[in-house]
Amino acid sequence: MADTKFDLVVVGGGPGGYVAAIRAAQLGMKVACVEREHLGGICLNWGCIPTKALLRSSEIFHHLNHAGDFGLTVGDVGYDAGKIVERSRQVAGRLSKGVGFLLKKNKVTVFDGEGKLAGKGKLAVTKDGKDVATLEAKNIILATGARARDLPDIKADGKLIWSYKEAMVPDAMPKSVLVIGSGAIGIEFASFYHDMGAEVTVVEVVDRILPAEDEEISDLALKAFQKQGMTLHTGAKVKAAKPAQKTVAVTFETSDGKEQKKTVDRVVLAVGITGNVEDIGLEGTKVEVDRGHIVVDEWLATGEPGVYAIGDVVGPPWLAHKASHEGVICVEKIAGLEHVQPMIKTNIPGCTYCRPQVASVGLTEAAAMEQGHKLKVGRFPFIGNGKAIALGDDQGLVKTIFDADTGELLGAHMIGAEVTELIQGFCIAKTLETTEVELMETIFPHPTLSEMMHESVLAAYDRVIHI
Repeated sequence: MADTKFDLVVVGGGPGGYVAAIRAAQLGMKVACVEREHLGGICLNWGCIPTKALLRSSEIFHHLNHAGDFGLTVGDVGYDAGKIVERSRQVAGRLSKGVGFLLKKNKVTVFDGEGKLAGKGKLAVTKDGKDVATLEAKNIILATGARARDLPDIKADGKLIWSYKEAMVPDAMPKSVLVIGSGAIGIEFASFYHDMGAEVTVVEVVDRILPAEDEEISDLALKAFQKQGMTLHTGAKVKAAKPAQKTVAVTFETSDGKEQKKTVDRVVLAVGITGNVEDIGLEGTKVEVDRGHIVVDEWLATGEPGVYAIGDVVGPPWLAHKASHEGVICVEKIAGLEHVQPMIKTNIPGCTYCRPQVASVGLTEAAAMEQGHKLKVGRFPFIGNGKAIALGDDQGLVKTIFDADTGELLGAHMIGAEVTELIQGFCIAKTLETTEVELMETIFPHPTLSEMMHESVLAAYDRVIHI
């Protein structure tokens, strides 16, 4: 039987859990990781990674259909839905095996099963209802993740009404799709299916799409999607979705109070997630759960001594990189390192990999004003950038928000080609507490899309060159 005594046990092998386990091992701890299904978690197996593989296929398909814009001639363009899905699954499988290799390399003991708190410093591991082991550890980290929510009267059936999981593995491409919810997950699926040729309708209950983003960026995204041919309803509510033999009859109320009916091949539910807090032994502990998520302090400690929680199970933003960073903070605090700093949520970037891409970090313009900042705001459009024009992707915007008195970079918001790669520059700037002076004095390479970041900063201080 494997050793059952450890310095740390991590429950969950997703981007929070496996990173926490590896960092703890690096710091000399004896570590176990308990995972019930897939190493890498939802992100690697059914989220972040395989969706990007799908979106890459749809991006290439879009470019092939517009090859003439670049002076190229292509024959009939088609696709094999099965092979697109197969590639996506292969990418996920390859990386999941990679996580297993990394855990083994760092001498982390992996237990295949479900973990449940079983008294102070103990965790019971079971698999298919059978006991695997009872682990002992002074510290236990819960990294159990989250799952997709249903609506009260509309639930995913896996056939005609899909969660993200079914939307990722279609046996054939639907001709029409209605997406409920316009956060990052909903918009990515809307973008994928639209680029693959489906008629796409998005219904969002809030008064704008991508509601977590800066309002100006949301408006530009709405116009871009409408120009592509999508139909988007904001301030609207889906009242019913009734599956038939091969289609779904959807009834929704628009923002003006009128009722509309639409029949589509598939419905995708993308209305948020809730933490996996059930069946992990929280009963009888001092761990507090609020609205489906575990409550933690700035060091990710719960109310129960020796029990910590990280990632999606502790609430928004529900992002893999946030979970990984929390894992590092938590473990380093447990280890007693002196340099540990708590998470600064305004330094967490958000990325949506639709077409056009959306990325942001920090405060929106409205949030900065609400906090009482006097602002300087800079904007630079993609149409003023030589690289964007050469790429044939000249629609977009880089927006920067500064405190007028201190020069602090409060937020950066982008929409356009490859902005999910560009945003890290502003993330570094925020972490270093860079002001507008350092950003303006930085030399950006030409010709690159990154020049727009520089120009946006210059624009905030009336020094912009190329518009």
